[in-house]
Amino acid sequence: MITSAEQMRAYTGPVLFSFGFRPFFLCGAVLAWFAPMLTALAYSGAIDLRGFDVNAFHSHEMTYGYLSAVIAGFLLTAVPNWTGRLPVCGWRLAILFLIWLAGRAAFLMSGQIGPLATAIVDLGFLALLTAFVWREILKGKNWRNVPVGVLLTLFFLGNILWHVGRNGVGEPVFGVRFGIAVAAMLIALIGGRIGPSFTRNWLKKTGRKDLPPTAKPVELVALGAAAIGLAAWVMAPLSAGTGALLLVAGVLHSVRLSRWHGWRTFAEPLVTILHVGYLWLPISFFLMGSAALWPALVPQSAALHALTAGSIGVMTLAVMTRATRGHTGRALSADRATFVIYALAILGAAGRVLAPFAGAQAPVFYVSSALLWSGAFGLFAVVYGQYLLSSRLVAR
Repeated sequence: MITSAEQMRAYTGPVLFSFGFRPFFLCGAVLAWFAPMLTALAYSGAIDLRGFDVNAFHSHEMTYGYLSAVIAGFLLTAVPNWTGRLPVCGWRLAILFLIWLAGRAAFLMSGQIGPLATAIVDLGFLALLTAFVWREILKGKNWRNVPVGVLLTLFFLGNILWHVGRNGVGEPVFGVRFGIAVAAMLIALIGGRIGPSFTRNWLKKTGRKDLPPTAKPVELVALGAAAIGLAAWVMAPLSAGTGALLLVAGVLHSVRLSRWHGWRTFAEPLVTILHVGYLWLPISFFLMGSAALWPALVPQSAALHALTAGSIGVMTLAVMTRATRGHTGRALSADRATFVIYALAILGAAGRVLAPFAGAQAPVFYVSSALLWSGAFGLFAVVYGQYLLSSRLVAR
């Protein structure tokens, strides 16, 4: 039976469709660059979109557009490694990508084609991706990653709920909150694997002997607390009970992160950024819990963007840069451009969290943070786009 490596060597089609991370990381980054800038410019009055629903566009496309692309790029690359089965490439990958792209076009034209047609086109992508992941998990008997399949299914459900709400049953904001909560759990689950694993590997490579401890019960307790707290937040974001649960989750995930020894990785930003991205998760739990308990002190928008722009944004860039470098044959070390990408994303997220506290200067914070954060993805598209569009380097 042909192996994944043999299939990759035998592939002769367009480089862009030789592996799942290539088209989805590139175009997901382009969307993450475009959407926040469009929203910020519209809110500032710099452009007039003539009735286009900017709120709907921003909330949906940042959750189920850009993020679904990054998730797809990661899973289409990781699942074959998990299961030992062949990856999706060539015409099958091209069709899957075109379905994702059709969803983005449908949303931009939703005023002309209507919400029902938009929903049908948009939902097709996550339906196919979810079916693929479950097929691979079941056929490969990869039971360890059943939770990933469950979370992806829930993410798809969140998109369904968004479209149902937009068509008049419930509220679209519930579907967005649902999807964001699932994304946070994916970060807690997968980030909790790759963060300590890559840290241990790098410390070993540099000759360190005092390695971070392996998984302990605190890992499962922290995941459970996050799941309970996020479920409560989805159903009742302003409840005092929700606030208390999220504060507990924040404490447990702070303890969890501290066990990974991230402070020992500052010499390699490609590893450090995994810890920084994960750090935003307990920060967001603390802010979300505080917003529920003390809404007069902590605005909900600040807490929400700590999770979205902070944890999700920084962690997706951490995964995209590392996976791209590794799978295109580049050194697993951050160059200057990569460091700038990380800095822009962190500063942009921090500015967006601080904006509601800025009073009269808030518009400046909103626009500048959007430019910084989206600029990180724009720079990724320019710098890493060269790697994504070119053949894998061959070691000499």
